[in-house]
Amino acid sequence: MKLKVEVVRSPRRRKTIEATREGNRVVVRLPATLTRAETRKWVALMVARIEQTEKVNRLNEKRDLERRARELHERYFHSRPTLRNIRYVANQRDRYGSCTPQDRTIRLSHVVADYPDWVRDYVIVHELAHLRVPDHSSYFWQLVRRYAHAERARGYLIAKGIEE
Repeated sequence: MKLKVEVVRSPRRRKTIEATREGNRVVVRLPATLTRAETRKWVALMVARIEQTEKVNRLNEKRDLERRARELHERYFHSRPTLRNIRYVANQRDRYGSCTPQDRTIRLSHVVADYPDWVRDYVIVHELAHLRVPDHSSYFWQLVRRYAHAERARGYLIAKGIEE
């Protein structure tokens, strides 16, 4: 469904631009001083952000990622150390995933959800390995290579444009 967009220009707004979802429409509030071209650019950006956020929310609501991560965690790491949380996020532009070993959480870029399963599984295994080894040492790579498609998946991700 295509979202309807309402633009609200405010003479009191100086710098801030905000967009909110209200039913089947997006309301974009911005300074009245913006040019038409700037307005078009900002409206497109803000609508894209809302759509991206909604996509990430839908992905996380399914809980497929969490189920798959727990399966891989058991298979490759015997569920140790415990994984507290894994979720998709929309704010990772320079990496496919990140892990915070201190609180045992993993975040994956939402773009990974659209990749083949064997690539997504590799990214999950890679981040799960960081629960044990925070760096990219030889022991870390030894753990990651337990995953049968590790090298193939790395090649796929490098071809997509982000190296580890």
